[in-house]
Amino acid sequence: MSRANSATSMRDALYEAPGPRTRRKIVVGTVISLALVALGVAAVIRQFYVTGQLAPRYWSFLLEWTTWRFLLQGLMGTVQVALTAGVIALVLGLLLMLGRTSGVRPLSALCRVVTDFFRGVPSLLLIYFFFFVPAQLGLKMPSFWMLTLPVALAASGVLAEVFRAGVNAVPRGQVEAAMSIGLSSAKTMFKIVLPQAVRYVIPSLIAQLVVVVKDTTVAYVVSYPDLMQNARVLITSYDALVSMYLVVAVIYILINYLINRASVYIANKTGVKIIR
Repeated sequence: MSRANSATSMRDALYEAPGPRTRRKIVVGTVISLALVALGVAAVIRQFYVTGQLAPRYWSFLLEWTTWRFLLQGLMGTVQVALTAGVIALVLGLLLMLGRTSGVRPLSALCRVVTDFFRGVPSLLLIYFFFFVPAQLGLKMPSFWMLTLPVALAASGVLAEVFRAGVNAVPRGQVEAAMSIGLSSAKTMFKIVLPQAVRYVIPSLIAQLVVVVKDTTVAYVVSYPDLMQNARVLITSYDALVSMYLVVAVIYILINYLINRASVYIANKTGVKIIR
């Protein structure tokens, strides 16, 4: 049975196809939900109007090029942190996975503890650690690395488990066949298992970048000029909290949407089935 058929069979086993009556209920429920959402949006807009948040002075500054240039500078800072943290997390996550699956018990146990630690500790706590501890030890770190390193460490724990899931998805028979022709464990891992495992988890690896981008929004802790930090400066300058946060929210939504679309595109190109 092919991978696509297996995925479809699993979905059909878990979710029974709705009948005509259920489909009508779904349509009615959808219409009611959309109506409630529309009413909620209208109520919010009315409240903004009543409190004066729709006044031109809170929105006119968005027509100035200097505003968008400042936001774009912050966006470039966010992209730099996200990409750098993503690369570090990929490398460290791969190393943690290799150590955990190495078969060397002390190394495997150590990598498991490190992985669980980075998965369990909030990235904000790690950021505070890099903000306070190095300074007390007399080490001066740029704000870029105070933000990038903790975000990368937090993501590496998740990516290590993603890689391990990909390794476990490779059929055991291929490993046994490679061993039977005399390949060592290391060659089997790097020539047979790892290429297939990476192919399986590429969409998940790209989707994890969404989490990395979200984690950069706490850059204000270390005063790094990312998108959110620059937005906070504009809010202070123009006293335009609602309009500025709305614009920033739309930008983050577009970024994360593009990342998700990229993961779907690559999944389709590599033949990896994504069940929605």
